[in-house]
Amino acid sequence: MAGGQEAARAGLKRSDTRILSTHAGSLPRPKPLVELQLRASRGEPVDPDSLERASAEATRRAVAMQLDCGIDIGNDGEQPRESFVTYVRYRLSGFSGESRRPPVRDIAAYPSFRALMQSQGRVSLLTAPPRATGAVRYADRGPLEREIAAYEKALAEQPRRFAESFWTAPSPGIVASAMQNDHYAALADYVNAVADALRTEYEAIVAAGFVLQIDAPDLAMERHRLFAELPLEAFLDFVELTVAAINRALSGVPRERVRLHVCWGNYEGPHTFDVPFDEIASRLYEARVGALVLSMANPRHAHEHRTLSRIPPPRDWNLVAGVIDTTTNYVEHPEVVADRIEAAARAVGDPRRVLAGTDCGFDTSTGFGLVAEEIVWEKLRALAEGARIASGRLL
Repeated sequence: MAGGQEAARAGLKRSDTRILSTHAGSLPRPKPLVELQLRASRGEPVDPDSLERASAEATRRAVAMQLDCGIDIGNDGEQPRESFVTYVRYRLSGFSGESRRPPVRDIAAYPSFRALMQSQGRVSLLTAPPRATGAVRYADRGPLEREIAAYEKALAEQPRRFAESFWTAPSPGIVASAMQNDHYAALADYVNAVADALRTEYEAIVAAGFVLQIDAPDLAMERHRLFAELPLEAFLDFVELTVAAINRALSGVPRERVRLHVCWGNYEGPHTFDVPFDEIASRLYEARVGALVLSMANPRHAHEHRTLSRIPPPRDWNLVAGVIDTTTNYVEHPEVVADRIEAAARAVGDPRRVLAGTDCGFDTSTGFGLVAEEIVWEKLRALAEGARIASGRLL
């Protein structure tokens, strides 16, 4: 743990000598693991030892593949988790039953597109997550400790090392948005209770020596989901509420060990109702973090590097620029990746503050990835090669 504590005191890695590559968290899970996780999510009996072995093997593969692709700042690919958010039901008290998420506005608005999506027959754990039926508190650190131990074991087996490791955890806002509330008097009470509970996980991750990445798609996506029928100001109030709750939960964590991931939803769709980055940027910058992980590769938001020029992030923040789209099987050419990195560097004004990343995860809910596994690795290789090209031009 001494090494972890030393890492916890250090700042986030910067691209001082070359553009560093990373990603947003989830990576493809092997089919046997997916089947076990889906069974467990349905409450069917699953042998815990079999699930743990499958998770450990998947973690080893995820680590090895990231290193093989040239990723500088990696993680466990979120292999042991059923999704980036609903896994908290196994660690926090107060959840049971099933929620019914409001539809994504752009899917509801285009009937032929909705029919196309439904014809694919895909099932996501994020469409019907559990709901809050009691007081939400952090109840069990065991799963986190086992995940970390499996990751560290997988790292020890590799001859190479990441320059830095990050670990993901959800924002209180996405938990409160996705997992409906039957217990608290108001949404604000629920968000704050989840934040107080997640403080335990946030602090444990950083104490273990990892960079904490808070996954907060709620800070953009919920504009066209939970707040789709409400005025913009109601959504912006929610953003302010959630950022304040995050800040309180991070009060014991060095801000320079935290990055905040914001996106508009990791799905291929029209995205015509997405809130512009201009509307939320200044509110995001109030977060007590040291980096922003931002979707910038997809066709709906690729232009918003211009917003970063007009409304710049804090001068001591890094930007993990999404330069790989995680919803398409097109493999970005490394030159395209390099061009996107250069655009982000121009916007920020300092290439050393820019890292190359992905728009979102590749398998945010187990088995729901939109990109074929072999293509994921090709995309990560293109990411690393594009960062190498951009390094020659910028540094």
